[in-house]
Amino acid sequence: MPHTDALAHLDAHYQSMPPVAAMHVAIVGYDGDRLRLSAPLAANVNDKGCAFGGSLGSLMTLAAWGLVSLRLQKAGIAADVYVADSEIRYRAPLYADLEAEAELDVDASWDDFLATLRQRGRARTYLVARVPLPDGGVAAEFSARYVAFAKG
Repeated sequence: MPHTDALAHLDAHYQSMPPVAAMHVAIVGYDGDRLRLSAPLAANVNDKGCAFGGSLGSLMTLAAWGLVSLRLQKAGIAADVYVADSEIRYRAPLYADLEAEAELDVDASWDDFLATLRQRGRARTYLVARVPLPDGGVAAEFSARYVAFAKG
């Protein structure tokens, strides 16, 4: 997997947050444009035996947050990243391990986001994420606005 140092740093950051560590979140893929995270069903199960909705939402939020953080690190920009608002649609129950993949929204631009952050010290961008079902369907979809504030 390329980007080994950046991913190790991101993983250490995830594991430093007790709620995230309790989910047993793992980074399973990053290609520069998309970040994939996984978490075992056993640590994220609800009373019906399927994935807990809060875990699905959290995993998609973390994947998108991580993607923004990785892009900032690659650009050499120190900034704090926050989710400003989000919308989640739960499509179907998931009775398998969770995997979320996040990417930039089709109407957003990394170049514009980074240029605005460099110029103004703050910027926003839009991301989407999804959790697939084993059969190829979708368990949950996520869209969100993330903001970054330059440090120092």
